[in-house]
Amino acid sequence: MGLTAKKLRDDLDALALREPQLASALARVGYPEARVREPGFATMLRTIIGQQVSVASAASVWNKLEAELGADFTPACLLSRDFDALRACGLSRQKQGYARSLCELAQSGELDLHNLPVDDEEAIALLTRIKGIGRWSAEIYLLFAEGRPDIWPAGDLAVQEGVKRLLDLEERPGENVTRKLAERWSPQRGSMAIFTWHFYANPAL
Repeated sequence: MGLTAKKLRDDLDALALREPQLASALARVGYPEARVREPGFATMLRTIIGQQVSVASAASVWNKLEAELGADFTPACLLSRDFDALRACGLSRQKQGYARSLCELAQSGELDLHNLPVDDEEAIALLTRIKGIGRWSAEIYLLFAEGRPDIWPAGDLAVQEGVKRLLDLEERPGENVTRKLAERWSPQRGSMAIFTWHFYANPAL
């Protein structure tokens, strides 16, 4: 099911009952849109491709990959191509390394993206075995592709800035402080994370 619009609304309404600043923010900016992605290999590969590039650039690379490998291509398809073929699709040497790491783990069965551990920390540990996937990328995948309700990407700068504005802090909290501040929002931190992005990006503020 994931974090649907209804789930986000219900979670945020429940949190707002005990967090007056959230209730005030909801009244000003409204509820965030749902951000649901399909779980699986393609979404994780898109995460890798999208690192440190614009949305338009990432889309261009993906389109070229589909043209080269075919729609709904498998890990084996990508692994069968050489460096130059993937370079022509827009994948740098570094990103090819990350993509091949993902494909090798998926093809060997060491990583089953449709059957990750139920425990969030165990799932994060498994995902970060992929070269180039750190904690933030793993958390983003679990939040959007699996809709895990209590994921809190405390290392995200927009989340940190959203928390600063929401709680009217003097300065943006670092990752450890951001994680500590959010303990009171468990087990609905995933919805709160999506709201902090929405709150941070709102042009009216």
